[in-house]
Amino acid sequence: MIKLETPSSFSIAHPHSLYFAGIKKTFITLLILFCGINLSAQKLERIEPMFWFTGMHNPALQLIVHGENIASSTVSLTYPGVKLVKVNKVENPNYLFLDLTIASTAKAGKFPINFTVNGKKLLNYTYELKNRDKSEGRIQGVTQKDFIYLLMPDRFSNGDKSNDVVKGLTETTLNRDSMYYRHGGDLQGVINHLDYLKDLGITTVWMTPEIENDMPKASYHGYAVTDHYKIDPRYGTNELFKKYVETAHAKGMKVIKDIVHNHIGTGHWFYKDLPMKSWVHQWPKYTQTSYRDQTVMDTHASQADRKKMLDGWFVPSMPDLDEQNPYVQNYLTQNHIWWIEYAGIDGLRLDTYPYNDPAYMADWALKLKAEFPNLSIFGETFVSGVANQAYFTQGNTVNRGFNTHLPGITDMAVKEGIYEALNGKNGWTDGVNRLYDVIAHDFLYQDPTQNCIALDNHDMSRFYSVVNEDFDKYKMGMSILLTMRGIPQMYYGTEILMKNFSNPDGLVRSDFPGGWIGDKKDKFIAKGRTSKENEAFNFVKTLANYRKNSVSLQTGKLMQFVPEDDVYVYFRYNENAKGTVMVAVNNTEKEKTLNTDRFAERTNGITIAKNVISGESQSIKEIKVPAKTTLVLELN
Repeated sequence: MIKLETPSSFSIAHPHSLYFAGIKKTFITLLILFCGINLSAQKLERIEPMFWFTGMHNPALQLIVHGENIASSTVSLTYPGVKLVKVNKVENPNYLFLDLTIASTAKAGKFPINFTVNGKKLLNYTYELKNRDKSEGRIQGVTQKDFIYLLMPDRFSNGDKSNDVVKGLTETTLNRDSMYYRHGGDLQGVINHLDYLKDLGITTVWMTPEIENDMPKASYHGYAVTDHYKIDPRYGTNELFKKYVETAHAKGMKVIKDIVHNHIGTGHWFYKDLPMKSWVHQWPKYTQTSYRDQTVMDTHASQADRKKMLDGWFVPSMPDLDEQNPYVQNYLTQNHIWWIEYAGIDGLRLDTYPYNDPAYMADWALKLKAEFPNLSIFGETFVSGVANQAYFTQGNTVNRGFNTHLPGITDMAVKEGIYEALNGKNGWTDGVNRLYDVIAHDFLYQDPTQNCIALDNHDMSRFYSVVNEDFDKYKMGMSILLTMRGIPQMYYGTEILMKNFSNPDGLVRSDFPGGWIGDKKDKFIAKGRTSKENEAFNFVKTLANYRKNSVSLQTGKLMQFVPEDDVYVYFRYNENAKGTVMVAVNNTEKEKTLNTDRFAERTNGITIAKNVISGESQSIKEIKVPAKTTLVLELN
């Protein structure tokens, strides 16, 4: 709780923003008469971050102060270990940026930040420093050991009907019959089904952004933030989000938070009253990004093309932040640090990574890793080709000229390779050979195991539809996903064969059946699913839970062999550990027989293999791979 006080000890308590709108006119009159202060000229709306933490690696903290004509105030504070270094005034007199340093000796506690005019105290804001949370199991990081489940909270489960419609927000329509209105899903709904996810074999949950999107339409997707420090009230509260993370941790699961550096929503409080013109990218007339990532990496690109890609707005409702502005940099970086420390999340997914300012993003990554060494980070790179993806990853491996410090990316090239292996016709560079070729380009990455691999997500056609609802291909793809190098991610409902195409996007964002009271079918339970859906669920569950206990799949290397006779074979293994996993992909309509002599590097001395799905054992001297099958074998 944060307290805002006047000289007469009158206070307003509010969990997030502090407003003076409720002060009675009579009280204002008394202040004017007895204190001689023109209160109509100054008004404190909010200070962010609302509180901070002791013991941070970086002692610097910049507070953004917003209020009517607040720049006319003089600011002071006194607290052991905390120093007000500078008060920054900017173009808009409704803002101040306060530069503080917090010494390593500073203790947790509260202290007033005083705002005075002509030497008379006008306002005082009680700021708080909290101790960092050193509890075990927080900020663990997400690695190749994990299996990520991506969901959209508005479309997964409604656990609290009381927050379906929130008065005062711009969008108050609730309509499950439309893909573009709110449906009512929330954080409590996700908490209620964590056991379902754990049983399925999921180790990590990633939700599309949960923070406030107070936009007039399509606000459910979460990528047009209007308040960086507030969970959208239709999902719950900041406290409930923290409870969600803690509940997941208690069940042995992890949490990824989806964040957006590049843009905001036009409903954002600071867009409505910009601190300065350079807070967002300004153009003589509206200019949209070209979406051409090549301009960022092309040594022959024009500066005009590069600027349009990086500085153009994503869409008219999403203003593009100017990340070369140091105040914007501080605001975003501190916000992300705040959420990680506050809630204890384990990893971050960075939306629209290629559209961000490269130098800032590298600096951002360094600052976050300095505070949270175990934190995992991967960036969304919705681009074409392995080299285009690798360009954005850490290590300067493709001669970019500097280190991005970005550990991993969303590996679209692997997705395309898997689709080609499932749907394509085998040729020198097609079919299974395409997937082989993609993996052969792993030399472009410093560490490809930190890439997030997936078959679909909220922006793509659903996997089951892309393979034309061919259940054999479905099982083939899921087998590759859960045995390939990298961190596998599955989109919600894939385990029960949810389908549709992404034109328009809303069609792939339908509700999980059973997530709402009154749903005709509850597919969270076996009896609510069809026999084919149960077969799919159990197939994923078997592989995912096997993966939880397979050292080779969690930490092992990958060795692949050139496809022969249209069969692609790769191994996951540890040199000094048992349980090598052999994967054989046969995308043809005919059964294939493998002579394993050519795989002697990995099979030497091994005579028996166990089918991970069926549990049956067989000799590996000669292996029969059924038509349209990805065979997953454990060698012992």
